[in-house]
Amino acid sequence: MGIVFIFSGFVKAVDPLGSAYKFADYFTAFKLGFLEFLALPLGIFLSAFELILGLTLILGYRRKAIFQILMWFMSFFTLLTFILALFNPVTDCGCFGDALILTNWQTFFKNVVLMVFVLILYFGRNSDYNSGLPVREWMVVGSLFLFTSLFSFWNYRHLPLIDFRSFDVGTVIRAEMEIPDGVPVDEYETKLIYRNQETGKTSSFSMEDYPKDTLQWEFVDSESKLVKRGYEPPIHDFAIMDPYGFDLVDEILSDGGYSLVMVSHNLAAADQEALSHALEWSQLEIFASDFSFYAVTSSSSAEVESISEELGLAYEFMAGDEIMLKTIVRSNPGFMLVKNGIILGKWAYRDFPLLEQLDPHWSELIGNASAPLDEEAQMLKDAGAYEEFSFDMVEFDHFIPELLLNEGARKRENGVSLAFIMTLMMVVLLSAYISPVKA
Repeated sequence: MGIVFIFSGFVKAVDPLGSAYKFADYFTAFKLGFLEFLALPLGIFLSAFELILGLTLILGYRRKAIFQILMWFMSFFTLLTFILALFNPVTDCGCFGDALILTNWQTFFKNVVLMVFVLILYFGRNSDYNSGLPVREWMVVGSLFLFTSLFSFWNYRHLPLIDFRSFDVGTVIRAEMEIPDGVPVDEYETKLIYRNQETGKTSSFSMEDYPKDTLQWEFVDSESKLVKRGYEPPIHDFAIMDPYGFDLVDEILSDGGYSLVMVSHNLAAADQEALSHALEWSQLEIFASDFSFYAVTSSSSAEVESISEELGLAYEFMAGDEIMLKTIVRSNPGFMLVKNGIILGKWAYRDFPLLEQLDPHWSELIGNASAPLDEEAQMLKDAGAYEEFSFDMVEFDHFIPELLLNEGARKRENGVSLAFIMTLMMVVLLSAYISPVKA
């Protein structure tokens, strides 16, 4: 039981926003949308609670109290997963985050099996012997809870330390979108509805036994219901639409240059400073022949227009599905660098550098090129004396990707170091306070 809860808590702790999205789905499904502001705090709390519950089960701390808490916790979630399995308001309970996706019925039966062990522990709780000092053990539990919560909050502020989703770094996107030969496909049951010409009553028939007498029966409608889901590729909803309704996915995946995709599932909630800083990256297309910039959002066109005007954003926004954008990157906005259809890097906006931090010279060139023309140059342009300048003078590939990816690697190393320090502190605490449990 301890191992199950440690695994469940850890995969949630590295992706607290994923848990927050799942809580938001629960609140919506149960008509509790007014509680959505609690989604993120509950996501962080639940991951820390499960991880610490697993550790205390293994360490043997305060067994009587812990076994009671375990019984209440599992009873509640077993009942909840049974309701989810019956009515299916949310297709995935999120019990193991994105690391292990289970259907609602699979989750319920998993909980039924676990309840057998929970009952054994619960009914034997009075026979267990606690030899450790309560104050010391509760102090260790509290410290571990604090460190785990901080670890989860760090993952929220940046990106998940371990990415269990289909858009992780190194993914060949097109390969993850393909459906292999010979895999099961979706199976549907189709009902044909006919009206009896004599009685006026309607009846349903299958595709095999529908009435052939067209004088007596009149076709009314047909209904199709999915009875068995087939194979679904890991990436099945990747679509980026331009303002004219054209899908740009093939263009991005076939591009031998670099495509920087800025993702914002909700522009109104996005960090405005980050949206403004992205302007220079979008203007890099002026000078780099092997660089393209795409801004993608699920916000409405009216909202896009209003925010773009307010912030002075000169780049154009493409449209994408909200769930897909949340899956690509857990940041608002976030950035993804793609070349030849391969994800080279992903960044939260807090970790993505300004262009001038990587190369002040390019930033200066962009500033000069984007500056308004003086009166004489404008007159020449209006007279048709020259067309707009083309600035395809440099290649992004020469040095910027290395600097950019090194910057991302440095942030990732900081995250790993943080996780290592927290683990070391936990070990020190445990070695200082743990007491041997007497038989």
